[in-house]
Amino acid sequence: MLKLDYSHATSFFKDHELAHLEPQLNLARTQLLEKNGPGNDFLGWVNLPAEYDQEEFDRIISAAEYIKTNADVLVVIGIGGSYLGARAVIEALKPYFNATAARPAVEVIFAGYNLSGSYLADLMDYLQDKRVSLNVISKSGTTTEPAIAFRVLKAYMENRYGKAEARQRIFATTDRSRGALKGLADKEGYETFVVPDDVGGRFSVLTAVGLLPIAAAGFDITRLMEGAEEARQTYLLSEHQSFNDAETYAAIRTCLLRKGYDTEIVVNYEPQLHYFTEWWKQLYGESEGKDHRGLLPAGVDFTSDLHSMGQFIQDGRRGLLETVLHVSKPRRELTVPAVKDNADGLNFLAGMDMLDVNDKAVEGTVLAHADGGVPNLLLTVDGIDEANLGRMIYFFEYACALSGYMNAVNPFDQPGVEAYKKNMFALLGKPGYEEQRARLEQQLKA
Repeated sequence: MLKLDYSHATSFFKDHELAHLEPQLNLARTQLLEKNGPGNDFLGWVNLPAEYDQEEFDRIISAAEYIKTNADVLVVIGIGGSYLGARAVIEALKPYFNATAARPAVEVIFAGYNLSGSYLADLMDYLQDKRVSLNVISKSGTTTEPAIAFRVLKAYMENRYGKAEARQRIFATTDRSRGALKGLADKEGYETFVVPDDVGGRFSVLTAVGLLPIAAAGFDITRLMEGAEEARQTYLLSEHQSFNDAETYAAIRTCLLRKGYDTEIVVNYEPQLHYFTEWWKQLYGESEGKDHRGLLPAGVDFTSDLHSMGQFIQDGRRGLLETVLHVSKPRRELTVPAVKDNADGLNFLAGMDMLDVNDKAVEGTVLAHADGGVPNLLLTVDGIDEANLGRMIYFFEYACALSGYMNAVNPFDQPGVEAYKKNMFALLGKPGYEEQRARLEQQLKA
């Protein structure tokens, strides 16, 4: 389960400031329920945990079983929301080491989220002695980074296995009826799964986009969806007189933004949550960063980053707030041993579980940073499993939508993402961009 503690942020705002946000928050909630706010054609995620396509869900499970039986590695090709959600869940659930030996599943590797030729070349070398399947994820099939990776890896698969076997090993997650990838998948005979029209990429982890890789990695996607549905019932549908935890989180970060706190840092103390932080950064950055507004989303891994970024957070420019992801029951226990000579001076910790050491680091850091002028919100989860990750995903998606509406932006579009693409296409010589190319080349020479 999840629990929000904001006691280390209350000195940074007054009670009436949250109370004054209640009409705005209620309006945002109503806009989600009645689907009449900005971006309302991308609200399929709101009821997704209860209304997903059961027939496709069953096909996802069947495809995952086929992949686990016939492949050692699943290469997932996608960028942004087409890979970060799946990676966040898989990295959170798998053991840190010897992952493939610990469960009857495949190793999941991600590609198509960069433009590095070295990465793709090294990947193909790595795949040489392994059985391979591909899952290419793209709404259109023309996004540059995954399209290049798929072009390369499709040729690799066909050269290695032949076209007939390759088509059995390639799975496409794309638009239901149109687009370059959908057309290719139909032509080649790939099994296809749907990116719903009404679910944007960064909200798509609970669709086939995330579910197929997660299931192939050996994890229980039924429990993931059940956790998300429990969160939907708790945060969106329950009758309540005051803000629930997700709404409180949205209200506090909105309140602090209006008071000049313009950067939010999500902190984890378990390395398995590193990519969950990366998923959160995309969700909030792409949803809220509009019209020169929004909190800048950042992330740190503590205690490691306390020895680098910790200095800035404690003593640098103010205007920061922290949201701490705290795991109260980690996956494993380990006791600090006693040492006879006590050369490192740590025998006072002998017999203590590492969980307790880590918890005191959390408590000490929260107190220090709050004293240093950084509001701290503590989101505690009682363990990292499929159900709790489903709850966390929905918690942050719901709060993100509320925050965006309260900040008067459309949380479900991303117009700024197109700017770099147009410049890149022009500089690469894509037909139709000749005038823009000439103008950009002049700018580069200036």
